[in-house]
Amino acid sequence: MKAVATGPRTELPRAAAPFVGFVRHLRGYGFAVAPEQAATFMQAVALLGPKTMDHIREAAFATLAPPPERHPEFEAHFRAWFHGETSVAEQGEGDEEETRIKDDGGGPEQLTGELHEETGGEHASAAERLNRRSVEADRARLSGFRERIAGALPRRRSFRTVATRRQGNLDLRRSLRTILRADGDIPAPFWRERQRMPRRLLLLIDVSGSMKLYTADYLALAHAAVQGAARAEVFTFGTRLTRVTSALRVRDRERALERASALVEDWDGGTRIGPSLLAFLSVPRFAAFARGAAVVILSDGLERGDPAEMELAMRRLGARAHRLSLATPLAGDPRFRPQTAALIAVLPVLDDLVDGSSIGGLSEFLLSLARPAPAANTIWRRRS
Repeated sequence: MKAVATGPRTELPRAAAPFVGFVRHLRGYGFAVAPEQAATFMQAVALLGPKTMDHIREAAFATLAPPPERHPEFEAHFRAWFHGETSVAEQGEGDEEETRIKDDGGGPEQLTGELHEETGGEHASAAERLNRRSVEADRARLSGFRERIAGALPRRRSFRTVATRRQGNLDLRRSLRTILRADGDIPAPFWRERQRMPRRLLLLIDVSGSMKLYTADYLALAHAAVQGAARAEVFTFGTRLTRVTSALRVRDRERALERASALVEDWDGGTRIGPSLLAFLSVPRFAAFARGAAVVILSDGLERGDPAEMELAMRRLGARAHRLSLATPLAGDPRFRPQTAALIAVLPVLDDLVDGSSIGGLSEFLLSLARPAPAANTIWRRRS
């Protein structure tokens, strides 16, 4: 058997990451793609110098060679990966609507998308709608929140270890090296302990019509969270689900909100909390964001559809999350009680049901996530 000479490992250029990711995505769904095909696919894209997504699509079909019977499925995966056009059919009798999912892809946003046509309404872009909202917030408070949020998040023990002066696990390798250098003598053993890493913060923001007085402030707070915490993720939902994390990574808040507004197409629409959360959980990459995370849903919790869907989604989300919280502006009223069928059903699943009517109170709550959470249903029973 011939020995194969291996040279130094070269890293792929950053521009190749989406294409490598697409190949891995296809393999995850049972498409047989050989390494040679993946390399040929990227070479074809580089050779074409594509000007449109159709050029990349044709290169993918030509080089990755999906079987004819799976062409429609391949096309759907291509549009889901590169266009963010995944759709998940809702479960329910006689309901033919779909919850559309829009992913910003984690890279530069496409701001030249088509306008969403609304029946019986005036044609307006999402950017124009957001511009009509007041995005003025307490800048000093948000600045302080941005500086503190990374250190205030709950922490988890990583599998990686770091050297420590406290007694933990014996650092055998370092201790043995010191023994050898000291000719068999060691003044004290060395120790290591598992590193503690901040958990992910996942914000799910309701942008439906009933929340329009709070949406701008919530996005401003989300922008501060993304700027302050490296592992923060932000989604909006109403009748659609949209990932806006990459837009909010822009340092300038006005520009970031403008970019986010161009991505979100369902401002001031209806509320479909259960189907939106189920759509979120149906995408493996999105569901992974919730695993072990501090998940905060910013919504009034007024589900217009079947409460059973919201309960199912909350239970699945709670099973993945480290902590699941619902911040509702309705709780700003001292007379508020969770009396709707949906809220009563999800109350045992929640770790927190808190007041989301002010940025000050909400920012203080997010900064307290590392502290133990009392059971949300116990809190409201005590108040009743």
